[in-house]
Amino acid sequence: MTESQPTLLLVHGHPFDRSMWRPQVERFGAQGWRVLAPDLRGYGENPTPAAKTPLEVFAGDLVDLLDRLGVNRVVLAGLSMGGQIALEFHRLFRERLAGLVLADTSAPAETGQGRKNRTDLADRLLREGMEQYARELLPKMVAAQAPRAVREHVLHMMRNAPVQGAAAALRGRAERPDYVDMLAEITVPTLVVVGSEDEFTPLADAQLLHERIPGSRLAVIDGAGHLPNLERPAEFDAALAELLLEARPAA
Repeated sequence: MTESQPTLLLVHGHPFDRSMWRPQVERFGAQGWRVLAPDLRGYGENPTPAAKTPLEVFAGDLVDLLDRLGVNRVVLAGLSMGGQIALEFHRLFRERLAGLVLADTSAPAETGQGRKNRTDLADRLLREGMEQYARELLPKMVAAQAPRAVREHVLHMMRNAPVQGAAAALRGRAERPDYVDMLAEITVPTLVVVGSEDEFTPLADAQLLHERIPGSRLAVIDGAGHLPNLERPAEFDAALAELLLEARPAA
C-alpha cells in the first residue's frame, strides 16, 4: 500500500460477518482501493464475549483498527446495524471520515417497544441458539427473487453467528442514541442506499436520511430486500462507485 492509496471500510450488519461484503471487496480492491471488511466484535472470527456491546464500542474498535494500520481517513460504508455504527463513528470520530455510505439503516433512537423486543430477542437467542431465528429471518432479509446462492449465503451467516456476540449487540443497539439531529452536521460526500423491498428499513427511513444530510444522494435498488449489496451487487456497486469517485481525493 502506498501512502496515497485510499481506504474503504465496510461494516457488516447483524447477524452477519465480513463475508457479506465479498462482492465489494473484490470489485473495489481491483480498482485501487484498500478495502477493509473486518468482523465486528462478537461476530465471525472475532467472537469476543460480552453481555452488551454498545455502538460506541464497535466504533471505537474500528478506530483502533485504523490506527493499527496507519490509516488516517476512510470512506465508511455500513449496512443496517453497520449503518448505525457508521453514524456513531461520525458522532465520535468525524475527522476520520472522507465519505459515508448508509445502507438499509435508520437514524432515530429505538422506541420503547423496540428496546423490549431487542432485549427479549437477545434472551431468546441465548436460550435457543441461532438456527430457528435464522430460518424465520431469511424471508425478511432478502427479496423472494434473490438468487439461491445469495439466500444460502445469508442463511449460512445467520446460522453461524456466535450467539453471545449477537445477543450482546442486540442489547447495545437497543440503547442507541438518536442520530436525527446530527444528520445536518454531516459534511462529507454521503450515499444513502435502500432496497425497494426492504421490510426492516423501508424507503421512508432512507428518505429521512437523504432529506436531512446536506447534498446526499439516494439510491433505491429495485427488487432488493435488506441486503442489496448481495442481492443486486451491480446496481449497488454502481451507486457506490459514484460516491467513491467524489470522495477519493479526501480519502
